[in-house]
Amino acid sequence: MPDSSRSLPGEIPLPRRSLPRKPGVKHISLALQGGGSHGAFTWGVLHRLISEPRFYIDGLSGTSAGAMNAVVFADGFVRGSRQGAIDALAAFWGRIGDLPGVPRSLARGLPGLTDGWQVDSDPSFQLFDFMTRLWAPNQLNPLNMNPLRRVLNDLVDFDALRQRHDVKLFVTASNVRTCKSRLFRTPELTADVLLASACLPLLYKAVEIEGEHYWDGGYLGNPAIHPLINECASSDVVIVQINPLHRPEVPVTMRDILNRINEMTFNASLVREMFGIATVSSLIERGALEDDRYTTVRFHSISAEAELAGYGALSKLNTERAFLQHLHDLGYETAERWITETFDRIGWESSVDVLETFV
Repeated sequence: MPDSSRSLPGEIPLPRRSLPRKPGVKHISLALQGGGSHGAFTWGVLHRLISEPRFYIDGLSGTSAGAMNAVVFADGFVRGSRQGAIDALAAFWGRIGDLPGVPRSLARGLPGLTDGWQVDSDPSFQLFDFMTRLWAPNQLNPLNMNPLRRVLNDLVDFDALRQRHDVKLFVTASNVRTCKSRLFRTPELTADVLLASACLPLLYKAVEIEGEHYWDGGYLGNPAIHPLINECASSDVVIVQINPLHRPEVPVTMRDILNRINEMTFNASLVREMFGIATVSSLIERGALEDDRYTTVRFHSISAEAELAGYGALSKLNTERAFLQHLHDLGYETAERWITETFDRIGWESSVDVLETFV
């Protein structure tokens, strides 16, 4: 087996903690990105991970759709263990698929217009996108109605979940007034917190919590990594990425440019935080930072960058049940491959070179 005492690229010091472990069970923490309906990919990943008895999930940090996945998942687990988590996520995304969404104008599969699950060329999605750029949320949605509120309140027992201080959940939202991220922990979780974390400013009014107003957490923390390092016992952090970091070509059309701006914006906070981690790691490797109280954190990533990059920005608004199921299946299969390829490295070494990937 690899030597766990050596420092690998991108690993960071972590205060040592004792953690009871069962033989053969590996402990991980999960960082779940947001990205609209593409969060159904994470649904599939979580389905596969919780179905694996060799994993124990120590904590979850999420933003936007990632935060909703995390909270629904944890609430389901508290109620019914592993199968409860699986059933809860299936119920949540089933309800999302039942909500009124942007209707397709063009039948799927028309060459050049609706290849695969691409909807950027669909007139209905283009019109909806145009309207959100022309009118503010208080004009498009003056009553500030958000059907997700009812879904969340129906499916999650927030009162009971807030009492579970042993459940490590971290949800990020962006303070509109101060330009600072706000990290909500388990005892603070409500439906409003999740709606704040997922509040896209072109679609909804800012969500008010305790006198402050919040937009989507993806602008300032997508997702936050530091609570998984500082407040969880596991030394292996798995990032579930749904916003592509890399694209093979420079965008030239206005649609592709806007799409890439969206991806860069919602990856910026993760790149920045991982850069800080890599900087600390380099100090350790050079011997400039030594402390026996610290050990290393190992990083891993589950993503289907090429596939998700091909869907386009507007597909994040697509809540067709068939599309959500397709993304779930993609996430499940991707996690299956990741387990096969990476399981033996967990607990021993990073499977992601942070310096190469994020810096």
